Parts: sequence; structure tokens; C-alpha cells
Amino acid sequence: MKSATRSASSPFFISPDMGAARPIGGISKRSFDILIASLGLVALSPLFVLLMALVKLSDGGSTFYGHRRIGHNGQTFRCLKFRTMREDGDRVLQEYFRANPAAYEEWRVTRKLQHDPRVTVLGSVLRKLSLDELPQLINVIRGEMSLVGPRPVVEDELELYDAAAVYYLRSRPGLTGLWQISGRNDVSYAARVAFDTHYVENWSLLTDLVIVFKTIPAVCFSRGSY
Repeated sequence: MKSATRSASSPFFISPDMGAARPIGGISKRSFDILIASLGLVALSPLFVLLMALVKLSDGGSTFYGHRRIGHNGQTFRCLKFRTMREDGDRVLQEYFRANPAAYEEWRVTRKLQHDPRVTVLGSVLRKLSLDELPQLINVIRGEMSLVGPRPVVEDELELYDAAAVYYLRSRPGLTGLWQISGRNDVSYAARVAFDTHYVENWSLLTDLVIVFKTIPAVCFSRGSY
């Protein structure tokens, strides 16, 4: 990407003189994030404990998984989730690609697999209901994410944004966003990039409130999830 300069933490770091020193929304968006995320953690604490126990009992592995993602201004962070995959997932995935070249092409284009061999039985349920993403409320409180914004991506995915990556980097990644309420995996990656760009260009606190409200039925009906 030509519009970004490299730093020790990420090749997508944007310098302050490019207008991305502070994430969109400022104090009002950050205050909204802290308030809602804190209330959410308290209200959902019994569910958290239950899910932690279920994940641990399912195969004896770790409860949480933190995947390296690109955040605001190109800084990297560990995006938290309840673990939904086998702990030897990398090996399983490579073996699957060798046996299924079409699946590798699907992965190369979308960075998603409709039938992912790494996902556990419990994990598939958590993903369907988006419950695996609840620990990201902790990322929100830490300031690594926002309640609403572009969904966090890995470095290879950001390259798919091309020139639009500058919009992604101007915001904190979101627990939910326009893509989440607009079909998720039912839409193309190009459409996802367009949603993220539109959101950043037209941000308002009212937009965040509407997206949070619309996320509830989108999650309940598992729209675009797999």
C-alpha cells in the first residue's frame, strides 16, 4: 500500500501528519464505548462464566484465543475470542488445502471458509450466534477496539483494501459494524470494504447507536454467519 509508511509494529502505520493520529469519533465515541462495554461485561458475566466452562470442558484446551490484528493507525493488538478451533488448527488447515484446492481459492479471495475443518462442534455454535466475539468487550475497554467500526483484519486482509485501507486505519476496529448488519459473509469482500469506507467517511454517534440496535436481530437470526 503506497499511502502508508512502515514502523516497528506494522507496515501499515500512518504518521500523524496524514490525519490519522486520533481515531474517528473522539471523546464522545470513546465515552460511549467504555460505558456500554462496561455495562455489557457486568450484565453478561454469568454467560461469560458458562461459555468459559463449556469451551474448557469441550476438549480440555485453552478457553480464550487472541489473534494478531491490525488496529487504529496500523498498531497491532490481540483480538480476543472464545476459542472455537482445534489447537492444532494450522496443521489441519494446511492438510485441508492440500486435499481441497478449491477451498484454498475460497480462502485466498475471502479469507473465510464456509466449511472450516478447524472449527469444533461447540465452536460452530458459538460462531453462528457470534458468542465467540463477546471477549472483545475487553478489547473495547482497553481502547484497542470500538463497539462499532470496521471488523478487525489481519495484515494480509488489509492489503485487499488497497487505497481504501487509509479509511480502515483511521478508526478503531469494531465489535460490530455496517458489514455485520448488512449480510456479513453473504456479501463480497469488495462490498465489505465499501461499507467500512462509508462508515468512516460518514461517522456519527447516531449511526453507532443505530448499528448497535440493528446488531441484535442480525445476531439472533444469524444473518450471513457460518
